Amino acid sequence: MIRTTQDRIEEIKKNGYTLDFGNVFNHAFENYKKIALYGGLVFFVFMILMSIFAIVVLFSIFDAKTVLEKLKPENLKPENLSLNSMLIFSGVSLLITCLLSPFSAGLIKMAYCAERDEEFHVSTMFEYYKAPYFKELFIATFLVTIVSSILSAVINYAQIPVLEFVVSITIGLFTILMIPLIIFGKLKAVEAIQASILIVSKQPIVILGLFVVGIIAVLVGLIGCCIGIVFTIPFMYSLYYAIYSEIIGFESEPEFE
Repeated sequence: MIRTTQDRIEEIKKNGYTLDFGNVFNHAFENYKKIALYGGLVFFVFMILMSIFAIVVLFSIFDAKTVLEKLKPENLKPENLSLNSMLIFSGVSLLITCLLSPFSAGLIKMAYCAERDEEFHVSTMFEYYKAPYFKELFIATFLVTIVSSILSAVINYAQIPVLEFVVSITIGLFTILMIPLIIFGKLKAVEAIQASILIVSKQPIVILGLFVVGIIAVLVGLIGCCIGIVFTIPFMYSLYYAIYSEIIGFESEPEFE
């Protein structure tokens, strides 16, 4: 009998699970070595194309003088933004974050392919920009980002910056398995969020340690030449894959039903 993702989640809910920090880290690092160069190059090219697209859109809507004026650092500070500008900025940021979630899913799928020595291509990164994955990834990211933004706004109003950082890290931590649960576990958006929170709550310290080490590993790319970070960012996606693999595992090929 094939054990489904839901079966495994129910098992975790009742009995919990064990997770070894060293095993997961080594798993992630070995996987990262297989995707670092290719993933970094694709990520770099994608970011350049996104930047060019954003610039073209801005200059097609506003004249050059207005764009340059609005992009001055002092004009981007929240306290200097009008309500309309803040709403537009928040809406655009939310939309971009949601639209990028399938790309993140593609990087995790690349880690999956690398583990099995399967070929992966640029198309792998964009595999989840199609139904039904896109809808679930978009909805899940939208819900998490909205909650995060509302909490950040409330905390900003209360002027407690440290609490804002803690809340941001906490939300990122407890939704760390959201995307893998959608693309590999075949869960719907809300189910994936709920399951991720449940799973992380059983081993929060170990997963937090892995999360922090992953962030530090990515930031190593800033040393010497900042462009190096595009080649360390894929480590986080290998880490997401390794955590999911160690906790949930794979019983069959990921195929959304």
